[in-house]
Parts: sequence; C-alpha cells; structure tokens
Amino acid sequence: MARYGEAFRNRAVARLLAPESANVGEVSREIGVSVQTLERWREDAQTRPARGRAWSATARFEAVITVAALDEACKSAWCREHGVFPTELDKWRLSATTALADPEEARASPQATRSDKKRIKELERELLRKDRALAETAALLVLSKKVAAIFNKAEGE
Repeated sequence: MARYGEAFRNRAVARLLAPESANVGEVSREIGVSVQTLERWREDAQTRPARGRAWSATARFEAVITVAALDEACKSAWCREHGVFPTELDKWRLSATTALADPEEARASPQATRSDKKRIKELERELLRKDRALAETAALLVLSKKVAAIFNKAEGE
C-alpha cells in the first residue's frame, strides 16, 4: 500500500474542494491515486475546520481575483465563509503580483546576451576540437591494433 505525504494529500484535496472543485476522476488520473482514496481524503478534509484546509495556487489566485472587486464588509464575509483570514488574502495578492512582475525583471540585458553568445561559441569551438581529437585517437588505436595483428601473424608463421 502506497503512503503519501501530508503535503501531497493537501494539494490533492485542495484541488477537489472549493473554489477549484476539480473532478475526482480527472485528479485521480493526473496524480495517480485511486478515486476511492481521493474521496476518503476529501471526506476527512471536510470534517476538519476550514482553517486546516490547503489552497492550491490556482484556487488562491482565483480567490484574490474574486475578492479584489469587493468592499471591506463583503471581503470579510467572503473570508468567513471560506475560512480564510484577510491577511492571508493580502499575502496571496502580493505573491501573485510578485510572480507576475518577475519575468520582466529577469530578462537578460543585451550585454549579457552578447557575452552568453560569445561563451557559447567558444564552448562549441572547444567541443569540436575535442571531437576531432577523439576521432583521431580512435583511428590511431584501430591502426595500431591492425599493425600489431599483422606483425603477430608474421612471427607465428
């Protein structure tokens, strides 16, 4: 019987519960856990208080989008209904914003791109030189074996 870690179980259950509410069969195929096991995990999670549930990244992002348009009173009501603290929503919003901002900042500068291209070209040149040296060594080895075989036959006759 396979044993799964708590983090793995929490991620799987988070996909099954609201707001994502994925199909049990689909999740079962994707993660390789039987439907019965997933249903048991979901039942266990639903008996726990809402605070103990794990939220998937997709569910957190959807929650941030949903709550963004709400005023403070509606936001608090939504948080109580879904078992989330408003500060958690703020953290989720900040992490989503950071994740979306990183690709632009991580883009390489033209100077870095030029130096990378130069380094790649040097490495390719060195690799080609080593390939040629290896081929030459292999050819010399084959020739030396042939020569040794020819002279050993001559001594045996």
